[in-house]
Amino acid sequence: MKRAIEVVRAGHWPSSERADTVTLLFDDRYRRRLRMLGDGGLDFLLDLIEPIVLHTGDGLKLEEGGFVEVKAAEEDLVEVKGRDAASFARIAWHLGNRHLPAAIAADRILIRDDHVIVDMLKGLGAEVRKSRRRSIPKAAPTASTTRSRPSPRPAA
Repeated sequence: MKRAIEVVRAGHWPSSERADTVTLLFDDRYRRRLRMLGDGGLDFLLDLIEPIVLHTGDGLKLEEGGFVEVKAAEEDLVEVKGRDAASFARIAWHLGNRHLPAAIAADRILIRDDHVIVDMLKGLGAEVRKSRRRSIPKAAPTASTTRSRPSPRPAA
């Protein structure tokens, strides 16, 4: 089985060496090891050293040469708006407190559709509108991703 052993970011790999494309849902774009089937039928193993978030346009470098281009699949999303700035901030806090992946703009937040979260948002007075599109919500930071290590102290 062919193995994809490296991720090369969009625009930094030669598209002329594209062997196939793979269209992935959000949850499948953060992996280390997973058997995948390309849109054109290429069967391969994603086999990375550590998990990495894959973005549309990234190239998965095949061990024997060539690349598989990553594409985001269409997913059910919800666009969330607040009545005013204070409402918007409160909504953003509640979503962040739940560590939900979100794309945040000045006037709206885009999240994956989840009926429990949508009900909570409506209870907070949010305006919600469902849509289906390709999107790459950003994962909310967690303690493990935002914690920094203390710098070493000089010996006294």
